[in-house]
Parts: sequence; C-alpha cells; structure tokens
Amino acid sequence: QVHVVESGGGLVQQGGSLRLSCVASGGIFSIRAGAWYRQTPGKAREPVANIIGNENPIYADFVKGRFTISRDIAKNAVYLQMNSLKPEDTGVYYCNVDVVDPILPWKAENYWGQGTQVTVSS
Repeated sequence: QVHVVESGGGLVQQGGSLRLSCVASGGIFSIRAGAWYRQTPGKAREPVANIIGNENPIYADFVKGRFTISRDIAKNAVYLQMNSLKPEDTGVYYCNVDVVDPILPWKAENYWGQGTQVTVSS
C-alpha cells in the first residue's frame, strides 16, 4: 500500500510564504503525475496546481504567479511553493499522485494524502 504524506503547512501572515511537501512511500514506483487541491471552509475541494510528466504545470487562476508546483522523481515527492499568500488561501491542502510500478508501467494507481492545514492571517 502506498502512503502519501503532506507536510509544511502552518500559520503565516498575509504576504508570507510556505513550501508544502508531498512524499509517497511504501513501494517501488515512480510518480507519473502530481497535483495539489485545497478545501476552504464552506467550499468544495478544488484544484490548485498539477504537473504531468514533462508537460508545463497547470495552475488555477487564483494562484497563477504566486504558487509553483514541482516534482522530484528520485525522492517520490511533489512540492508546492506558495508565495504572496492571502487570507483567502486558507484551507486544507491535499496532495494527489498517480504512481506507476516500473514492472507494470501501463498500470497507474491514484492516491490522496491526509492534507495539511494552511492558515493565512490578515
């Protein structure tokens, strides 16, 4: 069973920065794609950023120019650098990954992390 764990959340002041980490473990695999979602109070979970293979990352309009998603294949990790944070960025951030077994590269499995809380004060 693959486990996905997010970390790096916390409390920051408006305009500050945080770097979220998502690490997958529990097997021999490679991360094919990674994405970050967030869930704010009273709202449904929504996509923030995603990266697939060697394609350019895709960002939600509300984070463009402020957030950067990246992937470290060797470490089975996906990161989200968040700059110029706003109070409306507050929420629980979740990592979602597609992983591939090198023996069965045509089969991909999808996993969610448990989430990490981000709170931005004004």
